[in-house]
Amino acid sequence: MPVFPRISLKPDVIEHLKSVFLNNEVLETVGLQEAECRFQNLLSCLSHPPSYTCVRASTQLVPLEEIRCQLEEELKKMCGLPPEDVSIQILTHPKISDVLLLPVDGPRPVKQLTSEVVVGAQCGSAVLRGAHVFAPGIIACPKFMKVGDVVSVFSDLEGRCTRGATSFQGNKVFVGNGVAEMDRSSIFCTDEPARGIGVRMVEPLYRSPSFDGVLPSLVFLQNLPSVVVGHVLGPRPGERILDMCAAPGGKTCHIAALMGDQGDVVALDRIRNKIDKITENAQMFHLRSIRAYCFNSIEAVSSDPAQNSEGPPFPPESFDRILLDAPCSGLGQRPNMANTWTLKEICSYQPLQRKLFHAAVQLLKKGGVLVYSTCTVTLAENEEQVAWALQTFPCLTLQPQEPHIGAEGMLGAGLSPRQLRLLQRFSPELSWDHTQTAAASPGSADSDTIGFFIAKFLKN
Repeated sequence: MPVFPRISLKPDVIEHLKSVFLNNEVLETVGLQEAECRFQNLLSCLSHPPSYTCVRASTQLVPLEEIRCQLEEELKKMCGLPPEDVSIQILTHPKISDVLLLPVDGPRPVKQLTSEVVVGAQCGSAVLRGAHVFAPGIIACPKFMKVGDVVSVFSDLEGRCTRGATSFQGNKVFVGNGVAEMDRSSIFCTDEPARGIGVRMVEPLYRSPSFDGVLPSLVFLQNLPSVVVGHVLGPRPGERILDMCAAPGGKTCHIAALMGDQGDVVALDRIRNKIDKITENAQMFHLRSIRAYCFNSIEAVSSDPAQNSEGPPFPPESFDRILLDAPCSGLGQRPNMANTWTLKEICSYQPLQRKLFHAAVQLLKKGGVLVYSTCTVTLAENEEQVAWALQTFPCLTLQPQEPHIGAEGMLGAGLSPRQLRLLQRFSPELSWDHTQTAAASPGSADSDTIGFFIAKFLKN
């Protein structure tokens, strides 16, 4: 049974999503009862964490098994376990050679305490994936809370708790127990915003390792579908590759690693401090082939075909492969207990994605590969974009994906069965009942993921 309530969404957003998942094509194929069941499963699973934590390993630097052993040693030290202890499981993925999987232990039987700390929904979601509570995420705590107090941590689902309150009786959910690392005055009564860990989680409802500072050049916490994207793009040594919306740089670094750091990886993002993060990650992983620029990818095509500068804008047909991991509504992220966005905001991404698509097709060489991906579940941002792209750009054809460990594309955008099979949609709602009633197995790592979408095109 689900531990948490369904994801909290605005009523018109729920109705919109329902119309997507119960569209005519779906109803004709699976029937009303199955379609309704899938939709309810989606709303439930989005508020819960996936059953595995996925770590991408820097196998271009060190063999996978050596990284696995080092990670196991580090996690045992963090947990105060002896070297001979076998309680920490780290599994390899049967199809993806640079992935390590750690089963998430939960939900666990944790007793709620009378002393309560309330955190924002985003902070609460981070706790469910192994994070401690950082001071900026704390909204309310007991009047006389001091360092060392044992407290229960609750997530404010609707954002209605007043910052600095001493208690909160609104819509909240329990995420675990921890020990206060700061007293109340250090959190709320300072001239500068409080920083650092406010509550160290000792009994989380879902136990998952914290990777903060653990083997920083060898492991990178990344959702499994996000790792799949890099492999589907298939970068090769010596190629010139563009990552159009690159921050924070996880996929950029993966692309460079898959190329053996031989070639040219250009990373673009509109926001300056995000570019700094990309550069920081590239240095951390000892990758020299990455060049990051603060630039709007919509404007990345030069009007001067003769332009030969290293940075943007670029002449048409400048890149062998392009990753368009597009800005999106993010409705596939897990765990996510609450989303306060309006329907207008959620539906606002399709035009932006199409502008980026136009630039991507122009910048791609003939014979080049374009991979489009999102971390959302809507048709408008996924299959409908594929249908639009195939109609708008006759030069594009869909290609098989390797690896293909997700489900096929979703019905409702008028795509053929063959086209849907070429798409890859990670749909956790399809296996939600199974993964909640059985112990996690390595096979469930492929299905119990965030919601995600991948399409691969060839430019003819």
